[in-house]
Amino acid sequence: MQARFLGQAFLDRTEGHAGTGPADPGTFEEMIMSKTTAVKPAAKKAPKPQISWDSARLVCPDERTAEKVAAAFGLTIPDYEDIRKIHEEMLRKAWLSFDEALNETATNMHFQRITGTFVASAQRAGDFYTENVTKARDLTSKLANEDRDEDREPVYGFSSRAERAREFTAQLCMQAYALLAAAEGAVAAYKEITGKEWIPYSAANERPNNVERKAATAQMAAFG
Repeated sequence: MQARFLGQAFLDRTEGHAGTGPADPGTFEEMIMSKTTAVKPAAKKAPKPQISWDSARLVCPDERTAEKVAAAFGLTIPDYEDIRKIHEEMLRKAWLSFDEALNETATNMHFQRITGTFVASAQRAGDFYTENVTKARDLTSKLANEDRDEDREPVYGFSSRAERAREFTAQLCMQAYALLAAAEGAVAAYKEITGKEWIPYSAANERPNNVERKAATAQMAAFG
C-alpha cells in the first residue's frame, strides 16, 4: 500500500493531478528535459606543462632554499652533489654495458627517454612542492588573522592543521631537491653519451625524411 501511495503521489506531482501537495507545472518529459539541459558541460582540464630541464629547475627548490627549510624544520638536507654524481655514473655504466649492441640512433632514443623520466619526476615533485607552499602559506596566514581577532573564537585544531601543512611541505622540499639532483646527473650523462643537450621527447623528431624512408625500404627489401 505504501508503494502504491508513493507511486500515485509521484504521478500527481509530475502529471499535474491533485495530490497531497501542489501540482508542479509541465509534464514529466518537460521536467526531465529541464534537468538534463541544466547540466553544465564538464570543464576542460588545463594542458599539462611541457616537461623540460628549465621547468624542473624553476619549480624545484634551489640550494639556498633547501638549506633554510632544513634548518627551520630540523631536517637533513640531501647531498645534492653525491646524488647527481651517482645518477650520472649510473647512466654512464648502463651505456657502456651495451657495448656495440646499440647504434647511434638507438642510443640517442633510449637515453633520451630515460633522462626524460628523471626530469619529469623532478618537475612533478617540484610542482607538488610549489602547490603545497601556497597551501601552507594560506593556512598560516589565516591562523595569524585569527590570533589578531580577539573577539572571534579560534577554530579547534586549526593551529595543528597549519603546522602539519608546513611540516609536510618541508618534506616535499627535500624530496624535490633530491630529485632535481638526480635529474641533473641524468642530463649531464646524456650529453656525455650523445654529445647533445637533452631536449624533451617529441614523436615528430623521429619521423624520417623521404631519403631516409627510401633507404629504409631498400634495406628492408634485402630481408626478403
